[in-house]
Amino acid sequence: MPAGKIRWYIRAQMGVLLLPLGLCLFGEAIARRATQMLGEDRGPWFWYGTLSLILITAGVGLMVESGLLRGYPRTPKS
Repeated sequence: MPAGKIRWYIRAQMGVLLLPLGLCLFGEAIARRATQMLGEDRGPWFWYGTLSLILITAGVGLMVESGLLRGYPRTPKS
């Protein structure tokens, strides 16, 4: 398998893994903020939210950059 296709595969899979991780952290940030508003202190919701938005953006960016929507990279025609 050529190195370009391996690199493509790793980028695509990293994007697929980072997006749900960011969404999970976003949900955790919302839960921490909600409990903080009710009077309990569960920790730094702001940093969870910031990290989640970074991971969501990185995941979407990697998926789009790798061309995941078009499928496996084709070999160029001569």
